[in-house]
Amino acid sequence: MNDLIKGGTKARNPDLDWSQLRETILMLELAAGQIEHAMKDSNTSVEVLTDSFTTMAGYLHSMSDVMDSLPDEGVAGEKKAEMQRMAENVTGMVQQSIIAFQFYDKLSQRLTHVCHSLAAMNDLVADRGRLYSPNEWVALQEKIRSKYTTPEEHALFDAVMEGVPVQEALDRYMSSMKDKGDDIELF
Repeated sequence: MNDLIKGGTKARNPDLDWSQLRETILMLELAAGQIEHAMKDSNTSVEVLTDSFTTMAGYLHSMSDVMDSLPDEGVAGEKKAEMQRMAENVTGMVQQSIIAFQFYDKLSQRLTHVCHSLAAMNDLVADRGRLYSPNEWVALQEKIRSKYTTPEEHALFDAVMEGVPVQEALDRYMSSMKDKGDDIELF
């Protein structure tokens, strides 16, 4: 990639070529790589779960069709009503699982944005010609901000850029998200 990061860390045995910049780039690449690897691992599991819940929803629909054909009276009617209550409970659980998958999807999108932001910052820091240019940093900040999709994310970014401590800005963000609730659509 870049000459700045060839050879890995030299922090334990610094020489005349040692640079905190090289160490920073190396650690940023490692962090982004770990995030990407964790997302790939979890995506595989989520795909299996999604397929399972889609299949379960299909079975529930088929079971509902069969139950509708049963009589409403007598022992069969009692069993039908009991099965319908259980099916309604399972349907509710499937819907809650779908909501959880949608939350996971939002998390995955956010982590993807983080990885892209780290990569863009890594590219800037690794380029000595751009590293010391305030205009390059402004362009990077605008690029990162443009990836945010909600007003709350823009407010978080803007607050940090204006000097609000990150934890305080995150607390504000989390508070605004609690007040708003999450916009998750059932499909």
